[in-house]
Amino acid sequence: MSFKDKTIWITGASSGIGEALAYEWSKLGARLILSARRENELERVKAACANSELCTVAPLDLSRQEDIEALADSILQKFGTVDILVNNGGISQRSLTIETEVSVDRRIMEVDYFSGVILAKKLLPAMVAKGSGHIVAISSIVGKFGFPLRSAYSAAKHAMHGFYESLWAELHPQGIRVTVVCPGRILTDVSINALTKDGKPHGIMDHGQANGITAETCARKIINAVKKNKKEIYIGKIDLMMIYVKRYFPWLYYKLVSKVQPK
Repeated sequence: MSFKDKTIWITGASSGIGEALAYEWSKLGARLILSARRENELERVKAACANSELCTVAPLDLSRQEDIEALADSILQKFGTVDILVNNGGISQRSLTIETEVSVDRRIMEVDYFSGVILAKKLLPAMVAKGSGHIVAISSIVGKFGFPLRSAYSAAKHAMHGFYESLWAELHPQGIRVTVVCPGRILTDVSINALTKDGKPHGIMDHGQANGITAETCARKIINAVKKNKKEIYIGKIDLMMIYVKRYFPWLYYKLVSKVQPK
C-alpha cells in the first residue's frame, strides 16, 4: 500500500501518538486532516510536517456531537471521501470508581467512544460508495482487561472493540478495512491529562508512562499495521504480557490485579 496522496484524517493530532502519526504519514506524501481542540497546537504540528502544504487544520471538540457532524460534512464536501480515518483522540482516567462523578464517566465515553462512532458513521457511506476505506481505532491494552483507577477509560476502550469488530464483520465485503490498535505504556502526556474524580487533570506523569516506548516508534508500528491490513495489534513492552495472562491464565490475572494498590 502506498500512502501518497491518500486523504488521512487524524483526531487527537496535536500531541502524542496523533502528532507522531502526522509526521510519519506526512513523510509518505499523504494529505492530512489534523483535528484536536487546540488550533495553535495543530498549526505547530502542521508547520513541522514534511509536506505541510498537504495538511489541513480542522479544530474539533470530540465531546460535542453537533461539532463532529458539522465538521465531517465540511470535510466530505471538500475532499469527497476520506481514505483513512484515525480515531485517536481520547482522554484517560486516574480515579476510583466509587469516587468518580458520573459526569466524568460520560465525558470519557463521549470523547473516547462516541466521537469515533459518530465520525465512522458519517464517513462510511462515502467509503462504501468508493469501495474502499480504512478505519484505525486507537484503543488500549486496558480495552482487553480491567485495571484500577481506569473504570470509565477501560469501559470506553472495551466498547470500541465491540463496535469496530462488528463494523468490520458487516462491511469488509464492501472494501472497508479496520485496524484496532492497543497501545500499552507510550511516552506521552496521557497520564498528565487524565481525568480525576471531579474531572480535573491528574497532572502527574506515571512512572510506567515515563518509561514507555516513544510515540514515534508507536506511530511507525501503527502505519506498518495499516499497510499490512492488520485487524488488531498490541504495542508496548512487558506490559503487553497482561493481555495474554488475562486470556490464558485468568486466575493469575485476578491474583496480580488484586495486589495493585490504587493511589
